[in-house]
Amino acid sequence: MGFPDIRMRRLRTSATMRRMVRETALSVDDFIYPLFVRAGTGLKKPIPSMTDCFHVSPDRMADEAAEAADLGIPAVLLFGLPAHKDEKGSEAWAENGVVQEAIRQIKKRTPDLLVVTDVCLCEYTSTGHCGVIENGKVENDVTLELLAKMALSHAQAGADIVAPSDMMDGRVRVIRQALECNGFDNVAILAYAAKFASAFYGPFRDAAESAPAFGDRKSYQMDPANAREALREIALDIEEGADLVMVKPALSYLDILRRARDRFDCPLAAYNVSGEYMMLNAAADAGLIDRDACMMEILTSIKRAGADIILTYFAKKAARLLRS
Repeated sequence: MGFPDIRMRRLRTSATMRRMVRETALSVDDFIYPLFVRAGTGLKKPIPSMTDCFHVSPDRMADEAAEAADLGIPAVLLFGLPAHKDEKGSEAWAENGVVQEAIRQIKKRTPDLLVVTDVCLCEYTSTGHCGVIENGKVENDVTLELLAKMALSHAQAGADIVAPSDMMDGRVRVIRQALECNGFDNVAILAYAAKFASAFYGPFRDAAESAPAFGDRKSYQMDPANAREALREIALDIEEGADLVMVKPALSYLDILRRARDRFDCPLAAYNVSGEYMMLNAAADAGLIDRDACMMEILTSIKRAGADIILTYFAKKAARLLRS
């Protein structure tokens, strides 16, 4: 059978018809909203490199989180900018660190909101690298112990999910063991399992003040050309105890996301990263595209490719549109 018996346009005749047969439904429940916690008090300062994003001090972070919760967003992701940095990133696991204090403030205000914390040393080290430097290189196994201390300190402060983004080998297993041995068996791990050495992180590195002081991160983040390796990384993180896994970035890696969805059953996240976010904003600011329409199309494409969870700086804007 074919035309005229089959007319595909019959199911596109009205907005109601299109809504009824829509295959992919984007929901506010899909979003995690990233936030930047900066040392200080009374601080909410716009980030020049990222539209509508702010550096917020721990004492004001509860307000930011509550706004997201009021929109129905189920989770926030915290990145920390400490007052002081050193070679090992020791502020990362400080009891009174910026992220630890922000967690406590958020949980007092919105206890049901899920708090996810980034577990990586790049924002805390004087080198800007994601681990301890020895002989000019990131030392994998030494770094693992410090990442476990960081994750444990977040759990002790009240984090629901810890999210290692460093791409050190074996970090999920070491973090899982640290959590289990200290009574935090219900704290989940969201592993940045397939994190590529992407050029799309530029605005974030400015916002997080985490650009490497020398070299690059290609010896630990993945080669953008590799797909099969990404699936191996995801499989290993699941085996080591990850509860959720992530592909990062999202848009240039939708094929990885699709392959991961077809192969793995655990919850799958994708990070709509800063460069993707700011390309859209720059084009919209230039009057070249419709900001809201393109935003929703991009987020839908990530969901359609297989993501259960989307980390995006558009979370609040998209939530408002979905609720309207």
